[in-house]
Amino acid sequence: MRRTLTGLLASLLLVAAPLLTTGSAAQAQDGPLRIEITDGVIEPLPYAVPNFLPETPAAAELANQITRVVAADLSGTGLFREIPASAHISTVSDFNAPVRFADWKAVNAQALITGSVSVNGKQLTVRFRGYDVFADKELGSGLQFNGTTDGWRRMAHKVADAIYSRITGESGYFDSRVVFVSETGPKNDRRKRLAIMDYDGAGVQYLTNSAALVLAPRFSPTGDRVLYTSYESGFPQIHVLDVGKVQRRVLSADKGIMSFAPRFAPDGNTVVYSQAEGGNTDLYTMDIATGARQRLTNAPSIETAPSYSPDGSQIVFESDRSGTPQLYVMAASGGDARRISFGKGRYGTPVWSPRGDLIAFTKQSKGRFHIGVMRLDGSEERLLTASFLDEGPSWSPNGRVIMFTRETQGANGRALLYSVDILGRNLKPVRTPDGASDPAWSPLQK
Repeated sequence: MRRTLTGLLASLLLVAAPLLTTGSAAQAQDGPLRIEITDGVIEPLPYAVPNFLPETPAAAELANQITRVVAADLSGTGLFREIPASAHISTVSDFNAPVRFADWKAVNAQALITGSVSVNGKQLTVRFRGYDVFADKELGSGLQFNGTTDGWRRMAHKVADAIYSRITGESGYFDSRVVFVSETGPKNDRRKRLAIMDYDGAGVQYLTNSAALVLAPRFSPTGDRVLYTSYESGFPQIHVLDVGKVQRRVLSADKGIMSFAPRFAPDGNTVVYSQAEGGNTDLYTMDIATGARQRLTNAPSIETAPSYSPDGSQIVFESDRSGTPQLYVMAASGGDARRISFGKGRYGTPVWSPRGDLIAFTKQSKGRFHIGVMRLDGSEERLLTASFLDEGPSWSPNGRVIMFTRETQGANGRALLYSVDILGRNLKPVRTPDGASDPAWSPLQK
């Protein structure tokens, strides 16, 4: 199949839409860009990114660092393949000079990214352009980002997001963060604390100490707050933490009542969570400002792991009301729920895609754990991973990638973070200083 860069979006959507369909999804069309889709696999797009030009003496090191982060972001998606600098014929010595498209065609670069970096004191300016090499044209107009030298990594992620968006037609996900549970110590005495990092594992900061067990952190829709479950009082209670100020408060303080598995509603003002009382576990909502609560379920079963649809109208959750843990969907106000999981095995930790079209979940079947996705009615179930223990999926802001926890077997086993795309491609670990679990992806930063 042959495409121009501006046609890549259509190819990606054709691959992503039929989750269980394999093989080529469209007829060939004339055009210089070659994208091969075979059994759901996309041939990575070759691109070149010459080192960004330092426009001031102080910008040389940052120019190189920014270029490498942009390349790592794009290549890390599995959709792009960088052509090494050693293969380049052209050099870029002037950001405003005309591009020698023939030189880049000669090395089979189908996309070209150029940029420049200037530093004035603590102020940083990054300019960049993207080109469709075979069409001999620029992808939109050039852009410029301004910031501080301390924020150079964010600016690099923003550049990569802009290029990714122009080529695929989708929003990016590089300028985002992940909150997770950092784990240290042996398996029988594991210490856990909340941490936050860039999506690629850089810039780790710790938000709590390891004095109390913490679980299941979840970002607010604006990315400025985090909900989590803490055992600081001796039993699980929900806390909310202001990420910028690193200040926290208890959200559920009823003595002796266990509350856990919280998640924000899309409006950021309401929290849905599980509450265990009188031997029963049901779903509740709470208004963060007033503390007013509403009970959503009332069944002699365990209802947990709730997640809102992007429009806030529905909730998917896990329940064992049928005898084994399965997935159900109900209105956000409560009421009757319909079961959507019917495969063999046990289902849990459902999370609604930010696109609204898929639900990710954990599945246990035949002694193996899987991360999977399904349509909203339970159809087209697709298992993306399989291992001794995979659990707890979290969606990237654009709904194309899922991050999750993978734990290794044995007495020395440890939990680590992994990511995979929605077609089951590009499975890879996410670097963290120590063991890590319970990842939650933020929205794109503002």
